[in-house]
Amino acid sequence: MSLKISQNVNLAEYTSWLVGGNADNFCLPKTLDDLKEAISFAKDKNLKITILGGGTNVLVSDDGIEGLTICLRRLSKISSFEKDGRLHIEALSGTAKSELLKTFLKQKLAPALFLAGLPGDVGGGVVMNAGVAEAFVPREFMDFVDWVEVLTLDLQTIRLQKNQLNVKYRHTDGWQPHIIVNVGMSWPLENDPTILDKVRETNKIRLSKQPLDMPSCGSVFKNPEGHKAAQLIDSTGLKGYRVGDAQVSLKHANFIVNLEKATAKNIWDVITHVQKTVEKEKGVKLTTEVVKLGRW
Repeated sequence: MSLKISQNVNLAEYTSWLVGGNADNFCLPKTLDDLKEAISFAKDKNLKITILGGGTNVLVSDDGIEGLTICLRRLSKISSFEKDGRLHIEALSGTAKSELLKTFLKQKLAPALFLAGLPGDVGGGVVMNAGVAEAFVPREFMDFVDWVEVLTLDLQTIRLQKNQLNVKYRHTDGWQPHIIVNVGMSWPLENDPTILDKVRETNKIRLSKQPLDMPSCGSVFKNPEGHKAAQLIDSTGLKGYRVGDAQVSLKHANFIVNLEKATAKNIWDVITHVQKTVEKEKGVKLTTEVVKLGRW
């Protein structure tokens, strides 16, 4: 077996919150063949499989994750070509969104502005249908996705066109229970010579309004219909609320930051307190963008 599978690997460094316990078994596939090896290993040992992407929208339990955790961050490769007046891009699911940004920016195309400052990887962008608050075009990740390739647990690769997927606000269905391995995207070749300046300005604004210098998962809660989660939280006086070293950011109320030694339980306690307070005082239910992984 060429793929290295390690035991009792701490997952904190593989998450943007820098929290979480150990994976019972852990691997970092670099190729599709590596990934197939990992799945075969799990099936042979009858182990549950957990997929970890860029680690930005997940909360890993302090008690770790059972079975086999497959981290896709090394499954990274990007290529592009021009055809029929469009820029076409293919990227393996572990490719960082920042690499996608560079490709669009090189051609001075609008998705570069959307991607500026967005954390995580391409696969996560599809799963969460990542989006921004600004009225950009595109505004959601799936706006420029054409197809996704998935690997089934029977080790078959299937290509799903966008119209075969169920795309919603901050979520994409229809690819499960498989593993997203490759994503095809495109955008019209309509270049904007001012795009680099716009990206710089957007990054400057985000840095001033969001705690991008501290460990967080990005936005914690989805915006409820007709509301903005950050405004709801702010209006209940919860900015700065903390449990241990997990704190509602003083800069942006929809961010929960790890001040230094926060645990996953600290973060979840803050999340549930925010949900209860907002529902009690504002009558609005907040749902998380964050996915819990492991032994809860």
